[in-house]
Amino acid sequence: MNHLESLIAEYYDWKGYLVKNNLKVGKLSHGGWEMELDIIAFNPITQHLIHIEPSIDAYSWEIRESRFKKKFESGEKYMFSNVFPWLDENTPVERIIVLPAHSAGRDYLCGAKIFSLDEFMLKIKNDIMKCGKMARNAIPEQYPLLRTIQLVTNGYYRPH
Repeated sequence: MNHLESLIAEYYDWKGYLVKNNLKVGKLSHGGWEMELDIIAFNPITQHLIHIEPSIDAYSWEIRESRFKKKFESGEKYMFSNVFPWLDENTPVERIIVLPAHSAGRDYLCGAKIFSLDEFMLKIKNDIMKCGKMARNAIPEQYPLLRTIQLVTNGYYRPH
């Protein structure tokens, strides 16, 4: 799992989601797997189900479309049988792609909302800033990446 996937998985777990990441799905008869899904998260309170595919690729939009189409189709093919088999298969799935940049006028790809890495990081940073200083309201130790962001953005006793 790369750093971006780790950060996103930590973030959703911290927000109360059940998170599955780097899931290999669709076992092939000759060995191997049909696909690897980066992050699937479900919030049991809000019933929000989300499939997130972060990538720092530099592929063309045509290649991206082909790759993400396969990932999201595999995700929905195995979401309710392998990932969260206890969920109703009619549960809506929000799709998100996180890319290095978010081109003007291109907000969706394969039915997934596109966020730039900077946009997604700002979302995480804003939620962490609401926690305040680390000395008063530290993010739990099980989230080392989020704690580091809290320390950098909010400081321990004083903001930097």
